[in-house]
Amino acid sequence: MHIHIIGICGTFMGGIAALARADGHRVTGSDAKVYPPMSTQLAALGIELIDGYGPEQLDLKPDVVLVGNVMSRGNALIERLLDSPLAFTSGPQWLAENLLRGREVVAVAGTHGKTTTASMLAWILDRAGRDPGFLIGGIPGNFGVSARAGSGSAFVIEADEYDTAFFDKRAKFIHYRPRHLVLTNLEFDHADIYPDLASIQRQFHHLMRTVPGSGRVTWNAADASLAAMLAMGCWTPLCGFARDGAAGADWQVQLIEADGSAFELLRRGKAAGIVRWPLIGLHNVENGLAAIAAADGLGVAPAGAAAALAEFRGVRRRLELRGEARGIRVYDDFAHHPTAVASTIDAMRRHVGKRRIVAVLEPRSNTMRLGHHREGLAASLAGADRVWMYQPAGLDWNLGEIAAKLGGKGAVVRDIAELVATLAAELKSGDEVLIMSNGGFGGLHDRLLQALRAAP
Repeated sequence: MHIHIIGICGTFMGGIAALARADGHRVTGSDAKVYPPMSTQLAALGIELIDGYGPEQLDLKPDVVLVGNVMSRGNALIERLLDSPLAFTSGPQWLAENLLRGREVVAVAGTHGKTTTASMLAWILDRAGRDPGFLIGGIPGNFGVSARAGSGSAFVIEADEYDTAFFDKRAKFIHYRPRHLVLTNLEFDHADIYPDLASIQRQFHHLMRTVPGSGRVTWNAADASLAAMLAMGCWTPLCGFARDGAAGADWQVQLIEADGSAFELLRRGKAAGIVRWPLIGLHNVENGLAAIAAADGLGVAPAGAAAALAEFRGVRRRLELRGEARGIRVYDDFAHHPTAVASTIDAMRRHVGKRRIVAVLEPRSNTMRLGHHREGLAASLAGADRVWMYQPAGLDWNLGEIAAKLGGKGAVVRDIAELVATLAAELKSGDEVLIMSNGGFGGLHDRLLQALRAAP
């Protein structure tokens, strides 16, 4: 079968492309925003990429077209598709009908931590000899790819609440029908799709309605928004986790190292193992706890799960060290929500102590662009010693108001080349540079490292 994927370079659709190719299908695709790591992953698989959304690509006459949720009515390609006799569907629906049916689906959902938790869980199952399939919105260091079919019964999927396609406005995760569901946390996000937190909770409740009574829900028992959602109705056994303990939490931790690089597992108050790993940050401790608790429900003992996490190599673009020059380390992080920004800076502070942290932020997400997080943004950045914010074209509000709240340590730049030059001139040996964006940020990471290496 020839499958053509419109919007193929997103991590989700790129993962579907990899799975379809492994299943023996011919896969082609198109996108308008192509950047690593997904573009390089697709190229390595031999998948033909078409630049842009020209309607002539339908002359390929594929058997089915998978339409990514980046596409909307009015686009010339979409209008031609609707006029044509070609079959089309969404990525989530095709995945559910063709690859997930008959698998033991393990879905990881929540506002923050989905990618990392799903990656940890897939690695734990792999080290336990279960050879799981997975589809993750990032590239785990232990696997080097965002998706694989696997020969085992379990399939771990990062379950996103974003809408499915222009013709299907349900959350993507509604299609997956998981037997095991992991809920990391729940906050307001995706302001371009949802008007308020209650509407997101409703979508999560719809997901809850698809989990069978013979399954299991592993949830963050310290999260009030999740608790309120579960109160709407739950028909599946619950297993709670909470980093600092909470009512209904079966699992919690005791920190051994303040930066989260080592912690003890507690199951119902009793020691269940110790994790020593290369990751830092309390948010990662919580992600690891969720993965271990979920793995226990899948039959992997805590000691085995802890041993697997000791070998966990993180996920691309999650506090990833991109390089070092002149004693200055440059990190890449996907943070694009105030909670994630604050957690990432806190993780770095706990790890580097008094060394100077220079935070560089691109407010790229739709929610951030609409200004819904502007009130909490300054507080989330306050833990850094110096803050640079990039004001992109099309941002409807002025980042200068955030810089003003940060006092003399905050600044705004409107040109990436200027940002590179300014940072290269200001940075000094020992600085930790934390670049945060959910996009490519104009190649800032490599451009900055190049400028640092070229400076006298």
